[in-house]
Amino acid sequence: MSEGVDGVDLDRFVAPSETLIRVVEMIAAYLLAGLFAVGVLDLFISIIGLVRTGTIFDPDAGIDRILSVIDKALLLFIIVELYQTVVAYTRDESVTRIVIVAGLIAVSRKIISFRPGDFAGVTELVANAAAYAVLLVVLVVAYYVVQTTERGGESGPDGSGVLGDAGSGPGE
Repeated sequence: MSEGVDGVDLDRFVAPSETLIRVVEMIAAYLLAGLFAVGVLDLFISIIGLVRTGTIFDPDAGIDRILSVIDKALLLFIIVELYQTVVAYTRDESVTRIVIVAGLIAVSRKIISFRPGDFAGVTELVANAAAYAVLLVVLVVAYYVVQTTERGGESGPDGSGVLGDAGSGPGE
């Protein structure tokens, strides 16, 4: 029990706000799940359209449309990672690995859709390519550090040093 000024029970005043935050977190999770469902439907419609029109087999126009479908699929993976982040946060689990994976997917998405012709000059092109490369390397290193930290310090049930779940506890 936390007492504030004049012996007032602060927990009594904070509890409703904590409940409200939990409710809003769950609403966010359901919104992301709905967005994912709509995105999957849109992805299927796009794929069916490409196959039905034969555009998927056109080497000139097809590649742009295929990249568009890949872009949509990767965006869906990002939505899933955001959903998992909200759920893990609501459960007071570690979200570090999930956020890094979402970042990896986002950077990969940008790299896959990278078009050198979209830049005004060579300097702008090289700067953007270098930025994506640095982001990718930093995220891969961060992912490696998180994975080895989460698995290296504790032994799993079989003594192998591998824990079953990457979420090792609250506050991370």
